Amino acid sequence: MAVIQTNDSDVALLARLMRAEAEGDGELGMLMVGNVGVNRVKVTCIDFENINSITNMVYQSPGGFEATKKGYFYQRAREKDKRLARKTIKGTRYHPASNALWFFKPSGTCPAQWFDQWNAGRYKAHCFYQPTESECSEVY
Repeated sequence: MAVIQTNDSDVALLARLMRAEAEGDGELGMLMVGNVGVNRVKVTCIDFENINSITNMVYQSPGGFEATKKGYFYQRAREKDKRLARKTIKGTRYHPASNALWFFKPSGTCPAQWFDQWNAGRYKAHCFYQPTESECSEVY
């Protein structure tokens, strides 16, 4: 059972985003990026009050994803990437991205806070940030 509404086009779009943002971090890193994307669609808090679809989430501006500005993002979704996207759409979560709404790839260590959000942890190149439960209980 999916935790957000999607269609085949949404699955492919999320798969392309996951690959473009985190292919270098392997399948688990891609799954974590998928968690952040699904979390953004699920919640109606902070910067994501009007983000109610995969398309809105991927192309959100400001606050969207850097990968959408690069050619690699626009390649066709591969079946193995769509399989990973479906896992996150079904609600499978991976720590430290379980409750995260943001991530970024710093050149050094992960700051404890990033835009006033707390670091939930790092996986390979990416740091993941989550709101407090009082800011956005829907993500928990």
